[in-house]
Amino acid sequence: QSYQTAPHIMLTVEADMSAAQALRDELNRHAEAVGGPRISVTAILVKVCAWALQHHRWVNASLRDEAIYLHESANIGVAVALDEGLIVPVIRQAEQLGIAEIARRLEDLASRARQGRLTPDDVSGGTFTISNLGMLSIDHFTAIINPPESAILAVGRIAKRAIVIEQEAGDEVVVRPT
Repeated sequence: QSYQTAPHIMLTVEADMSAAQALRDELNRHAEAVGGPRISVTAILVKVCAWALQHHRWVNASLRDEAIYLHESANIGVAVALDEGLIVPVIRQAEQLGIAEIARRLEDLASRARQGRLTPDDVSGGTFTISNLGMLSIDHFTAIINPPESAILAVGRIAKRAIVIEQEAGDEVVVRPT
């Protein structure tokens, strides 16, 4: 229904993930030292998207009764694969959470999803969704918007690629995770 009734505009951007991977490594060293949850790329993306949705309010919106409703909070759904298909549990008010708390909630929601123990409240009220197939070595895919949300982020794998870095002394080709 979403694909037939909502305009889907697909954009593809390749980003240098060096800083994100360095952050993840640092956070995981800290988590290991204090017994906290491991931080995934998805947890970092939830935090980054929550920040972006607070700064780009028109993306964190829904159409209600032919009027645009701007959501106050970023309630970010994260697609979880099950044998029966996909389910999208929601991390509420993600803009107010730290990455460690987001990681804890992701782990809990994914675990309960696989056990069939999610409640209707766990899967409702999303304002934006992230679908990450990177762990399956997928480079690019097209995700379908979950109504009444206005956008979804489809995330592929992080892979090493040769990229051109502009420098004062001239361009340089380097290998970076993108």
